[in-house]
Amino acid sequence: MDTLFSNGLKKRITDSGIIAVLVIEDAGDAVPVARALLKGGVAAMELTLRTPAAVEALKRIRKDVPEMLAGVGTILNPGQVREVAAAGAELGVAPGYNPRVVDAAKAAGLPFAPGIATASELEWALEKGCRILKFFPAEPNGGINYLKSMNGPYGYMGLRYIPLGGLTEDNLRSWFEQPFIMAVGGSWIAKKDLIADCNWDEISRRAEKAASIFREVRG
Repeated sequence: MDTLFSNGLKKRITDSGIIAVLVIEDAGDAVPVARALLKGGVAAMELTLRTPAAVEALKRIRKDVPEMLAGVGTILNPGQVREVAAAGAELGVAPGYNPRVVDAAKAAGLPFAPGIATASELEWALEKGCRILKFFPAEPNGGINYLKSMNGPYGYMGLRYIPLGGLTEDNLRSWFEQPFIMAVGGSWIAKKDLIADCNWDEISRRAEKAASIFREVRG
C-alpha cells in the first residue's frame, strides 16, 4: 500500500512535519485557512469528513491553494474513498483499520494511512501492504513510549507513523525526536472556533510555533 505514496509525496509530508487537522463548517473558510497555515509554515492538512462542507472545501483548496498538501481524514467507508479521490484528495487517513476501506483506496489510487492502536491492527494493516500508518488516538493510547514499544518488533521494516490525538505544542518534541515519526497531526493549530471567527492571524501564529518546534528538533 505504501507504494501509492510516491517519493515526492513522502518528501512533502516529511518536510512539512505538521499536518493540521481541520473541521470546516463553511466551505468559504477553506481557502483563507489554508493560506493562514502556509503563512505560518504548515504545508499539509487533513480535512475531516465530519461536516457536509468538507468535500467542497477540498475542491476549493486544490484549485486555489495548490501548494497545500490537501489530505482527507475520517474516511470510514469505500464510498467516501471514491468521493474524495474524485475531488482531488492527495492523501487519505482513517481513525481505524477497515480492510474494505484500504481495498477501496488501492483501487482508487489514493495514498492511504489506516489508523492503528494495537500490534494486531498493525499486522492486519501490514497484510494489506500498508507501511505508513496513523497512530490514533496517540496520547490517550500511551503516547510516544507506547508506540516505541509497539514498533520495536517491526522496526526493521521501516514503518512510518503519523500520530494524531492529544498532541500539543507541549509534547511535540518527544514525537519529533523519534525517526519513525513521519509527521504529526493535530487540531490545536486551527480549531473550529478560530476558523469560525476567521482568526487567521492566530492560526498563522500557532502554525508558526509548531513549525519552529519541528525545525528545532529536526533541523
